[in-house]
Amino acid sequence: MNQIEFALRVFAALAAVLAVTTLCGRLAMLVRQPRVVGEMVAGVLLGPALFGAVAPGAQAQLFPEDVKGVLYVLSTIGLTFYMFLVGASLDHGLAAGRNMRRAAGLAVSGIVPSFALGAGAAALFFGSLAVEGTSRWEFMLFVGGALSITAFPMLARILQERGIANTPIGGLTLVAAAIDDAAAWVLLAVIIAVGAANGPLDALDTVAGAAVFALLMLTVGRTLFARLGQRVERHGRVSRDVMALILFVVLLAGWFTDYIGVFSVFGGFITGLAMPQSALVRRELETRLTDLNSILLLPVFFAFSGLNTEVSGFGAGGALWLPLVVIMAVAFAGKYLGCAAVVRAQGFSWRYASAVGGLMNARGLMILVFINIGLAYEMVTPELFAILVAVAIVTTAAAMPIYRASLPEGMDQEAVGVQPVPPKVSTTP
Repeated sequence: MNQIEFALRVFAALAAVLAVTTLCGRLAMLVRQPRVVGEMVAGVLLGPALFGAVAPGAQAQLFPEDVKGVLYVLSTIGLTFYMFLVGASLDHGLAAGRNMRRAAGLAVSGIVPSFALGAGAAALFFGSLAVEGTSRWEFMLFVGGALSITAFPMLARILQERGIANTPIGGLTLVAAAIDDAAAWVLLAVIIAVGAANGPLDALDTVAGAAVFALLMLTVGRTLFARLGQRVERHGRVSRDVMALILFVVLLAGWFTDYIGVFSVFGGFITGLAMPQSALVRRELETRLTDLNSILLLPVFFAFSGLNTEVSGFGAGGALWLPLVVIMAVAFAGKYLGCAAVVRAQGFSWRYASAVGGLMNARGLMILVFINIGLAYEMVTPELFAILVAVAIVTTAAAMPIYRASLPEGMDQEAVGVQPVPPKVSTTP
């Protein structure tokens, strides 16, 4: 096959991904679900679950192994820039003020029960779901970490769409979700460093390298970017050269963190955190980067995830139904019950507590990123991957129905218990 034929195959695959994810995203919005839910479902439908079952020949021709390799590269680039935008959109002021203690308590209530229950479920199914050669502790840490994630960017978008980002519930939930995700990424970096290393010394080198990178980027890098932000403010826009410099730094950070053994999304996220807290810079970055990333590159990631999702074990009498039910149950219970109990203890009504429990259960894109990194490092079996994809879709799809049932229209605007944190968040999907 020559280069022209290969390029035609790649274009055909991208066109199919764009069409299916866009359609499913629109259908999701029609049933009052976030667009990302439809895009996640679209990724699964393009894989063995539907397309591969109905037309295996066409599916194999549209997504051969060499084309899947291109999709992997594009999805990695998209994820790196996505995490960069997530980091850049975080308002550092969210971590200040008297509500920070409450938000930290909510974050812990979302992490600890989910992690503990997830690790327990992992121990229960270690023999059937773990990759050969993986230690029991690594497997437990990975599953517990995956289930402790909350999808911060998606929550930001939901709360903005409902106009409740500035309410007590909105502020507390956003800060807690940001803490949850940051903790999960740190844990994943450690798991990868230990799992991919040839020995404790190699793991220590990887963790130390990631720590030094983060320290330098958030001190020296933040100072330099602040000067860049002042220049942007003076000119009123991000010039072509400044944008090229920012893209270069993001790509370099992604390359470096991948090189030292931590996935490239870590480099993108830390670089985003180092961006200046400038409304103009944020707006320019989102305007320049969001459309291509969210409309094409992230759907490529969903498609790549779907192509790796094997559903053969879910047939009648399939061996995966029991672990699916158990892991789904502990995933939901850990977040919902833990977060709801803490919110109620902080003085909110049970309705508010239930609403927060539902929102914090949404794992969205973030858990897919988490498990795809595990797949890339051969820490996840196809069976476990399929189960966690199902967890991602179901918990995310359940978030808004639970929220609406708990707080009907109008009730979510009431301010109860504590003063709101005025967050400034991105609407990146």
